Amino acid sequence: MSRPAAGVPLDQATRRVGPPPGVHEERTMPRPTGPRVGEPRRRAARRSGGGLGLVVAMAVGSLVAVGLGAYGRSHEPAAVALNIAGFSSGIAAKSWLATGAAVLALAQLWSAAALYGRLGRRWRAAGGAPAWVAGLHRWSGRAAVLLTVPVAVHCLYAFGFSEATPRVLVHSLAGCFLYGVFVTKMLVLQQRESPRLALPLLGGLLFATLTAVWATSAAWFFSTSGLTF
Repeated sequence: MSRPAAGVPLDQATRRVGPPPGVHEERTMPRPTGPRVGEPRRRAARRSGGGLGLVVAMAVGSLVAVGLGAYGRSHEPAAVALNIAGFSSGIAAKSWLATGAAVLALAQLWSAAALYGRLGRRWRAAGGAPAWVAGLHRWSGRAAVLLTVPVAVHCLYAFGFSEATPRVLVHSLAGCFLYGVFVTKMLVLQQRESPRLALPLLGGLLFATLTAVWATSAAWFFSTSGLTF
């Protein structure tokens, strides 16, 4: 064995002598930091798929609205369909149930605005509305729908689809349209991809339609008969 030269440390003398760093190293191209190849195409596919889902949901909702109108048109009105203990008539019960649904719709509107960051400066600063606002939005919507079901049954079975007066015609059209919009919104909620403005627009349309239903029924009843139970 050869001895290390004088003045050279032993650990440096025993190191393997190799080529300078980088001489024979494999050169690799840096990875691109932008979107991967095909990513814009996949995003476009997701957007188109969401648009197709919206079209299907709207088609189903339209069938529901037209089906309700067709049934109400062909059904022979029975004059009476709803009797609830504590109310003097089916119309009074229907009016108060519709009023309860309208109040819950206001809660839906407020909670939706809070969830989208339109209300609550402190909530926006904290990063979003608290969890109970989302719970209020869900349960107020469910309760509002439950209140409208006996109202719809009474209208369809007792009166049917009528055009006796402009008010009655608007009420009949709005009532059928209400459930068409509701079904459309529920179907869009189940989709993983949908246009960004679909849910806010459907929610606003649902609120406006319910307001029209209430104005042409309960508000008219209370204005002509007073706050009658």
